[in-house]
Amino acid sequence: MNDTVDKLVIFLAKRDGIDKLVKTFQYVSKLVHWHVESTQPGIAKKFKHWEVASGLSRKAFRTGRFLTGFNLLRRSPGSTPTLRILAVLANSGEMVYWFFDHFLWLSRIGTLEPKFARRMSFISAFGEAFGYIFFIMSDFIQMKEGLDKERKLAIGSELEDNTNSDVKQRTLREIKAERVMRLMGVAANLADFIIAVADIEPNPFCNHAVVLGISGLVSAWSGWYRNWPS
Repeated sequence: MNDTVDKLVIFLAKRDGIDKLVKTFQYVSKLVHWHVESTQPGIAKKFKHWEVASGLSRKAFRTGRFLTGFNLLRRSPGSTPTLRILAVLANSGEMVYWFFDHFLWLSRIGTLEPKFARRMSFISAFGEAFGYIFFIMSDFIQMKEGLDKERKLAIGSELEDNTNSDVKQRTLREIKAERVMRLMGVAANLADFIIAVADIEPNPFCNHAVVLGISGLVSAWSGWYRNWPS
C-alpha cells in the first residue's frame, strides 16, 4: 500500500496536483503581502513577486487544458438529458476560460501586447463564472439523486432480499464518498466564482485581498482533497 510520501509523489505528478500546490503558494503569498504591506514593505514586495510568479506559472501548466472539457463532452456528457445540457453549458464556459487564459498569459509575459491582457482577462473570467454556475447546479442535482438512492437502500427497497448486507453497506459508503467529493467540488467552484467575479466586475468585497486569498485557498485545498490518491 502507498504511504503518504508515495501518495504525494503521485499527486504532484498530476497536472491538477501541481496546479493546486502552486495555487496554494499564490494565495498564501497574497495574504502575507496584504498582512505586512503597511509594516514591512520590503517583505511585502517579495511576497507580491511570489504571488505573481505563481499565477503566471499556473497559466503555463494549463496549456491545452481547454481540450479536457471537449473530451469530457465526447466521452461522458451525462446520464440524463438535464445533466447533458448542464454538462454542455458548464464545459463550454470552462473551455472559453481555459482557451482565452492562454492569451492572457501571453499578454502578461510580454509575448502579446500588454493592452490585450484586460480584455482577455474579462472574457476568460466570464467563461469561468458562467461554467461554474452550471457545474454547481449539476453537482446539487447528482447529490440529490444520491440521497434518494441512499434512502431507498436504507429501507431495503432497491436491493433484493437475498442481497447481503455487506454489498448494501459498501454501496452506501460509495454514495457518501461521492457526496463528499461533490461538496468539495461545490466549495471549489463557489470560491473560484468569487475570484472570477473580481475580474469581471471589480468590487470592494470580491477584490479584497482577504476574500481573494481565502477563496483561492478554499479552491486549492478542495482540489487537494479531490485529487489526493486513495
